[in-house]
Amino acid sequence: MTEHGLDLGLTDKHARASAGCGCGGGMCACGGHGEGGHGHGHSHQSAAPVANVVTTDLAVTGMTCGHCVSSVTEELSEVAGVESVSVSLNAGGVSRVTVASQSPLDAEALRAAVTEAGYSLADA
Repeated sequence: MTEHGLDLGLTDKHARASAGCGCGGGMCACGGHGEGGHGHGHSHQSAAPVANVVTTDLAVTGMTCGHCVSSVTEELSEVAGVESVSVSLNAGGVSRVTVASQSPLDAEALRAAVTEAGYSLADA
């Protein structure tokens, strides 16, 4: 199944309930309607601007489903300083995981969290 056919039901735990989708007009850029997991494989962050956001992109191997996404998200969310985690699942391939924080994060702590979830970072 392709990324656009898999609804992982992910939401931003820091978004306000009334924030809605930040795409404008209630329509996602990829054509889906509604908030959060709107049936096309990704979710949206709050539309409110966040000052000094640092993002760290990780390439994670071995993830195949929503449970994998949940496991990685849960472990990374436990790392000190992590504010949100966003996953672009590439089932069976290399998935892109974006971690947001207010300051740079400890790379080894992120690697350990991914390993704890049962997955590994792709070789650079």
